[in-house]
Amino acid sequence: MTHDVAERPKTMDNDIAADDAPDSVPALAALIPPLGETAILLDIDGTLLDFAPTPREVWVPPELAVTLKQLHARSNGALALVSGRSLNDIDLIFAPDLFPAIGGHGAEMRLQPDSEAVATHSPPLDKELKRRLAAIAKLSPGILLEDKGYSLALHYRLAPAAEKAIYEAVSLIRAELPNAPIEVLPGKSVCEIKHAGFTKASGVRELMTQEPFKGRRPFFIGDDVTDETVFAIMPDYNGFSFSVGRRALGVAGQFGTPDDVREFLAHLIDGKGT
Repeated sequence: MTHDVAERPKTMDNDIAADDAPDSVPALAALIPPLGETAILLDIDGTLLDFAPTPREVWVPPELAVTLKQLHARSNGALALVSGRSLNDIDLIFAPDLFPAIGGHGAEMRLQPDSEAVATHSPPLDKELKRRLAAIAKLSPGILLEDKGYSLALHYRLAPAAEKAIYEAVSLIRAELPNAPIEVLPGKSVCEIKHAGFTKASGVRELMTQEPFKGRRPFFIGDDVTDETVFAIMPDYNGFSFSVGRRALGVAGQFGTPDDVREFLAHLIDGKGT
């Protein structure tokens, strides 16, 4: 049995340009306007942070925490984390620090570190649908189920052999519920199912209508398929997008690893005025 093309985990080979060598950090930093004119938009997993065996095991290097706080101050608050994680999860990872953020692939947004999170008109997944999808985790003891409220993720980093079975099971549920308003997001060792109608890009569009982001020239850094929706809209704001680990089509540059991203952000502190 094959699964729908939209559900198939992408190797991303068809999205990689001929020159796949990472760019130098100073060359990419030179593209960025003064921080007082810039909106800084950053994916988390695989971009700011290295992957871990489970989502709860990721680690924030102390120097990154310092860099993010400095960039938030130097940009006058125009720094936001853009993630598939919930805002609560983002806060746990970066505690005690809080940052503006878009969570749940665009389902939640917070404009100020100390402001309340707001839903972006995104309904949570149906409970019965969640129950059926959650049952897929029983296929292997290595599959980790993560309920994000607005989406449900099946992580198989610890059970890579289960990948095909997971996507086939999701395809079967979709075939039985053809009118269910859901979207399947294939990621790196994760199959995520969310309510259709919102994306990271829709969250960023909403964010860019609000102060202090409004009117600024943004840049976004991401690594995965779900980040491509944001890559696609950066030209609408005369902005830049950068990919990590591969050279996605349309990006202004490529970082090799999250460590390169962290070096780049630190370089902005040293080399950009307000």
